[in-house]
Amino acid sequence: MSRFPFLRLAHCLILLRVTVAGLLMAHAAVRVVGGTVPRFGGFLESQGLPMGVALVWLITAVELGGGLLMLLGIFTRWVALVFFLLIGTGILLIHAANGWFVGEHGTGGMEYSVLLLVALLLIAAADQSRAAELPSPQKQ
Repeated sequence: MSRFPFLRLAHCLILLRVTVAGLLMAHAAVRVVGGTVPRFGGFLESQGLPMGVALVWLITAVELGGGLLMLLGIFTRWVALVFFLLIGTGILLIHAANGWFVGEHGTGGMEYSVLLLVALLLIAAADQSRAAELPSPQKQ
């Protein structure tokens, strides 16, 4: 009889990769559909970054394109690294000032972003191309 989680580790890792990719793509899509690119660009400029709106469009393109690549399992480690840097920067510029908690006990904190960072590390570590890097077992 199967036990929770009823899936093999490999399937869970695929589910994690697809879910994280989908979340990041949705995050970018809402920005486009909701028309918040100019507001976010203005915020980035208020933080001292030049060309805020252009930067937000670049971030949005990275989230959509990188999310699609991650969803398909293409260049997964590299995409995870780019997302790791992007989310880490988001923590520094936005979320850290709002504390730890995102909801209930706070607003806009960094707990969700930290979870994404850990998930991205796992996704990168599980990437199939890493199998070639593993040492072969020694014969005894």
